[in-house]
Amino acid sequence: MKKKETTSAKTRRFITNSIVHICLAILAAVWVFPILWVVLTSFRAEKGSYTTTFLPKSYTLDNYIKLFTDTTVLDFPQMFMNTLIIAIFSCLISTFFVLSVSYCMSRLRFKMRKPYMNMAMIIGLFPGFMSMVAVYYILKAIGLSEGSMIRVALVLVYSAGTGLGFQIAKGFFDTIPKSLDEAAYLDGATKFQVFTKVTMPLSKPIIVYTVLTSFISPWVDFIFAKVICRAESKYYTVAIGLWKMLEKEYIDNWYTCFAAGAVCISIPIAALFMFMQRYYVDGLSGAVKG
Repeated sequence: MKKKETTSAKTRRFITNSIVHICLAILAAVWVFPILWVVLTSFRAEKGSYTTTFLPKSYTLDNYIKLFTDTTVLDFPQMFMNTLIIAIFSCLISTFFVLSVSYCMSRLRFKMRKPYMNMAMIIGLFPGFMSMVAVYYILKAIGLSEGSMIRVALVLVYSAGTGLGFQIAKGFFDTIPKSLDEAAYLDGATKFQVFTKVTMPLSKPIIVYTVLTSFISPWVDFIFAKVICRAESKYYTVAIGLWKMLEKEYIDNWYTCFAAGAVCISIPIAALFMFMQRYYVDGLSGAVKG
């Protein structure tokens, strides 16, 4: 009797696991399908946005060559460099702001702490682009909406308010024992030394998460970049450039280049993730050992 129950349980487990794996395989195929289509389109030799077949009839590298060499209409290399510069500086500033505010909210106790946290949560419920008109006129009033200062303006827009998004990092800092801080204070460490030499080495997973989100946000943003850049094509970001490729006058000749551009802009994000992933794993293993 016991043997029959064991066999029946194994059968049920096998059926359940098979169903779960089939569902996951279907979801994976649905998720990968658009990416595969974009990659194949980036190598497609036929022009235009519509084809009768899913697989290209012929393949070529001309789309990538044109993307980086034909700057008569759309200067993609310049857009790529603009976005990379803005994303790097925004990432560094945003990461510092988020981690600093999160540490203060987690470790320090001061007046108006809880009202500030409630206010930040309420403000976070509203999308950032609601303030884009006001932000633009503020930047215009201080002379950051023209010429090369547009890059500075975009860095400020993407990084200035990131301190309000401290909730996730604060939750991680709350899990680090305060006894470590107290031991460091007894050894004569200052609050800043505790933050940099005790808390940060134990917080690699949340640092990786913050760096990735801080980099991706300006890298893919379109709304603020379009409002602030306006017609200054020299300072366009890749999001604006890809959008321009789909306009009526460009789509026939630039559609396959649009797909090539979509593939190219995914490379820095993938490279950053692959580089930071080992720190994420090391941080988790260190947390378990501790």
